[in-house]
Order: sequence, then C-alpha cells, then structure tokens
Amino acid sequence: MPARTMADDRTVVFAAASLHGVLAEIASHYTGDVAVSVGGSGQIARQIAQGAPADVVILASAAWMDWLEEQGSVDHGRRVDLVGNRLVLIGPSGASELPDVTADALLERLDGGRIAMGQTRGVPAGIYGREWLEAAGLWAAMEPHLAETDSVRAALALVARGEAPLGIVYVTDAAAEAGVRILYGVPDALHAPIVYPAAALTEAGKPFVEFLQADAARKIFAAHGFVLPGGTP
Repeated sequence: MPARTMADDRTVVFAAASLHGVLAEIASHYTGDVAVSVGGSGQIARQIAQGAPADVVILASAAWMDWLEEQGSVDHGRRVDLVGNRLVLIGPSGASELPDVTADALLERLDGGRIAMGQTRGVPAGIYGREWLEAAGLWAAMEPHLAETDSVRAALALVARGEAPLGIVYVTDAAAEAGVRILYGVPDALHAPIVYPAAALTEAGKPFVEFLQADAARKIFAAHGFVLPGGTP
C-alpha cells in the first residue's frame, strides 16, 4: 500500500470527479480534517498504484478498483461498495425535448456538433456510455461524433457552456449543473451496474471510510441523487 507521507493530520482522499460536491459536503460534517482531490477514476488509480500519498480512494468503477487490488495497492478486506449512480443524456439548459432517442434524432440534434462523454476506454462514465450506445444500436452512428474528455465533469462542462449539443453524464452531475437539461434517462439494463467502491489505504483512512457508510453520510449521498446500496435513490 502507498505509504502516508503527509506531514499533517489530514485525511487525504482521492476520488472520482463525479463525487466532488457530495464529498465536500460530507467532509464538512466529519470531525477530522479531510482534503479531497478529484479526477478521472483511471487517472486516480494510476496515481495510487505509483505511490501517491492518499489515505482513501473512491472510484466510479469496480474494474479500476479490481486493478488496484491486482497491483497490490488495495487490500480487498478494506474495500466497500458505497453507492451507485444512473446515466443520463443531457443538452444545454435551453434545449428542447428529445422525444425519440434514435440515431437519426441524435444526429439531427448534433447538427454537426459532438456528443461529450468521458473517454470510452478509461473514464467510467464513458465506458458505461459506450456500453449503452452499443446495446441500443447507436454506437456506429455516434462514434465519429464523440468529444471524449478525461472526466465526466469535463463532459458536463462542455454541454453547460454550449460547446457540445449533447452529453452523457451521471444523473448526479446533471442535477448539480443549472446549465444543462436531462433529455433521457438511460435504462440501467443497457450498461454494467454503476458502483462506487471505496477503500482505506492507510490506518488513518479507515475512520473516514466508516463515516462514509454511516447514516449521516448516506442521507447526503441520497440528497445528491446517488443510489444507496439496495437500490434506494
């Protein structure tokens, strides 16, 4: 496991970008000092594997956490599944409704623009998004029109600024950004389950991971739109 080299008593948390707002709120209720660093799950996993001085890691991908276990960076006994999420198709806040999600309808809405989403081979939201597009028979039409980003929040920002007519993000991201509108809720059955595994990397990280599973934190997760274990939104 990465050694803790921070000189202070802060609990250092590396987390998926989609957790930025909710973790800031949860940390404000925690008795200890917490420093949260967010980014793409793949990027964070590689940093942890290279020895980044973190106490806790929370990813938006079971596959990336599996990889960290394989690297010897995460102890399986310290791993828990915190919450889940849902995938949505978004447009800018002033976008009109999208009654039909077909290849023709999406291409018409793009009108030469691109659909913003996380990198389809490394960013969890992009991987889930690709799974949906493939399962729905839309991938061949959409692949030439992607704007792939290094995190789901970057994809969200492209749509909010009007630089992309469409985007694929988590419902929690869309709820936190007034500049976008949800156009379509992606059926859960059309992609792998969206799970956020967490793990304490040091003894100093264990209390915060325990706090994340307590009722107070669960209520905050639910208020932000995350799915609690057992399927409760």
